[in-house]
Amino acid sequence: MDFTSTAAIDGAGGGEERERERSHVVELVTSTEGSDLPSGEQITPLLSQLDKPKLNIFSVSYPRRRANKDQIARLIETETSVFTQFVMWLWSGSRYSGLLCMVLSSSIYCIMEVLLDVCSAQAIPLFEIAFTRCVIISVLSFMWLRRTGEPIFGPPNVRNLLVSRAVTGCISLLTFIYCIQTLPLSQAIILSFTTPIMASVAALFILHENLKLAEIAGIAFSFFGVLFILTSAISIEGASANIGEDKASGAHGIRHVFAVLIGLVSSLAGGVSYCLIRAGAKASEQPVGTIFSFGLLASPAAAICMITTEDFVLPSLYSFILMIFLSILAFFAELFVARGLQLEKTSKVANILYLEIAYSSYGAWDHRG
Repeated sequence: MDFTSTAAIDGAGGGEERERERSHVVELVTSTEGSDLPSGEQITPLLSQLDKPKLNIFSVSYPRRRANKDQIARLIETETSVFTQFVMWLWSGSRYSGLLCMVLSSSIYCIMEVLLDVCSAQAIPLFEIAFTRCVIISVLSFMWLRRTGEPIFGPPNVRNLLVSRAVTGCISLLTFIYCIQTLPLSQAIILSFTTPIMASVAALFILHENLKLAEIAGIAFSFFGVLFILTSAISIEGASANIGEDKASGAHGIRHVFAVLIGLVSSLAGGVSYCLIRAGAKASEQPVGTIFSFGLLASPAAAICMITTEDFVLPSLYSFILMIFLSILAFFAELFVARGLQLEKTSKVANILYLEIAYSSYGAWDHRG
């Protein structure tokens, strides 16, 4: 509306004229420009109604802190699939997500050990197996990062952590394989028992995590519990090893001590690697970056060891398919480890790691990183 006020002025005299001078004429002007527009365009919402987006494991955000219950409930309500709801709940950072991720990782390693015992039909050198797994892990983690749009080499502020994690993980892997090749299996597994302890102690200095009395007690009981389970197997292998040691020279004893020291180095490097995984995963949105950095360094390192220390064995089609499948499982196991460490304290995760050690006691090799 346009209101205009005008004073009617007339030059003639008289009462009517003076009265007319005091009066005001108000003119109402209405605009008809918008009447020609369609009714649908006159009232337009500010935001258009979009379709509800489909969520998948690649589009799930990776919060560095655990979300509250309301956020988790709203996230789960967006999907109706039972499997999708479980994945979303597991990765959303709920109260027990970190521990459940570690349990799933240990379960996957258990499945790998069972498949190795049941389905293996050809003896493949350990460094050749390690090389295959690291290459598959690198390819899958690269595809994951490209799919999510994250930087391949991680954010600039996290790259030093990723490089350090790759170096310590590679040292842990290669030295553990050396122990498996040099020491009896039971002794190599006992040395690997110290990895969770090393991780908890390293977390005190690297991550400044405080160890509670209950966590210390839990690690101690887990250590001695798994050690008790393997007592019979250790005694049997120890008896056979003593028979061979009677015939061995003093040089063999020195080599045995050296292998034990290498095993302790493997456990120490593994413990530091777990702390660096947690630090790198918390500092970035995607925990997969810690896996890619490890595979990128471990692949050529395993290839060099494979060429220089072992004879290459061409796997059959059946063995090759089994190696590829186990490598894919190893990728998801490493993924759950990285996510679990991103959400949970290292000292709490260390207790869950003993499940993996117990599972690996029934197999000949456990992928470490």
